[in-house]
Amino acid sequence: MLTPLLLLWPISMALTWLVAQNIAGKPFDRALEYNVQALAKLVAVKNNQVQFNLTGPAREILRADDTDLVYYQVLGTHGEYLSGEHDLPLPPDDDKAAEGEVRLREDRILGEEVRVAYTWIKVEVKGSSGQTVLVQVAETLEKRKTLATEIVKGTMVPQFVTLPLAVLLVWLALVRGIKPLAQLEKRIRARKSDDMSPLDDTAVPEEVAPLVSSINDLLGRLKVSLTTQKRFLADAAHQLKTPLAGLRMQADLAQRETDADELKKSLKHIGRASIRATHTVNQLLALARAETTGRALAKQRVDMVHIVSEVMADSVPRALEKKIDLGYDGPAAGESPSQLEGNPTLLKELVRNLLDNAINYTPEKGQVTVRLLTDRFSGVLLLLVEDSGPGIPESERELVFQPFYRALGTNVDGSGLGLAIVQEIASQHDASITIENADLPGHPQSPGTRVAVRFVGPGSPHSE
Repeated sequence: MLTPLLLLWPISMALTWLVAQNIAGKPFDRALEYNVQALAKLVAVKNNQVQFNLTGPAREILRADDTDLVYYQVLGTHGEYLSGEHDLPLPPDDDKAAEGEVRLREDRILGEEVRVAYTWIKVEVKGSSGQTVLVQVAETLEKRKTLATEIVKGTMVPQFVTLPLAVLLVWLALVRGIKPLAQLEKRIRARKSDDMSPLDDTAVPEEVAPLVSSINDLLGRLKVSLTTQKRFLADAAHQLKTPLAGLRMQADLAQRETDADELKKSLKHIGRASIRATHTVNQLLALARAETTGRALAKQRVDMVHIVSEVMADSVPRALEKKIDLGYDGPAAGESPSQLEGNPTLLKELVRNLLDNAINYTPEKGQVTVRLLTDRFSGVLLLLVEDSGPGIPESERELVFQPFYRALGTNVDGSGLGLAIVQEIASQHDASITIENADLPGHPQSPGTRVAVRFVGPGSPHSE
């Protein structure tokens, strides 16, 4: 704030000087007008001639000034010289005041600036009409400048005192006002790197409260993100420990084997263990991507028929290996009801995990069907994945969405992450998931599982 004050001070001085000159000139202008009016009264007409009678003492009184020089001039009706100074400049040709009106102007005489008061006096001379006599009184500007300087001094001296005082008061006020910010800065610097608790906003200035609230919101989101990362690392370490330990044990056994058949068995176990480890790593990475970057990925117009077709094409070899009847029931590609706003990568991961689960838990010669149903009126797109597997007990249908939870008695290899990934991706797309028995015809011995994912379309009233 000191810089603007220092910049405004010379501007204030210039404005004060202009105002002071105007104030200082007014009393001297009135004195000039009085002198012109006094000299005008001395103009008379005698013997049909204009005369100006100014006595010596009166002339001395007119010129009695210790500071400035005073000049006067009287010109007759034809511009002839009557009295005063010969060199006093005339008014402009177009400047003709009314009778008895006194005017003022700036001019120069003998190289000096002067202030001139002048008027025209109408006189009656025989043989002519409308004749006027010009009376002028001029004065140099020394007294005016001196008075203006005194006024400026009287104004500027207090400013020299008040300006530093104002700066001091402003500085003290700012120091006191910023003190809570300094304390807040110290509290933030003293926090540990893992401290994500909200900042105390009770002792901060009102103007900074929104900033503290935004920081607390950021800390909350960082806490969620860090918690997710820590959970992922812990889960990854826990889940990879078992297959890696199995790989190491099988490798040790293979190194000690001398029988070729036993060595082949060990290598086969190693291959299966590596497949399980690879699957677990892929599932963990998919879950981490869904949890941490799903909201950041851009969404676009996605055709679910196209996504389902790609995933089913990838799953055909596994279905043929288990002699599973893999089918699709739904609209053709390109139909508008099957489209929605979403992330194609995550949606493909969602369908892939549902289909992988269905194929894994469906016994040989079973049935897996993927259905897409659309409601033109509500805008809801329904994805159904049905299988003829053992089903999921009603008491466990909420638990299966938890990471690493696996139903007992299924004897199926898995990481327990498939439905957790599906749940996370569905929440990213504002979709809901339900699980129920499929009861597919032709498989009365197995209740089966039907997983339903409901996507709310952009035209639905629920999306507004």
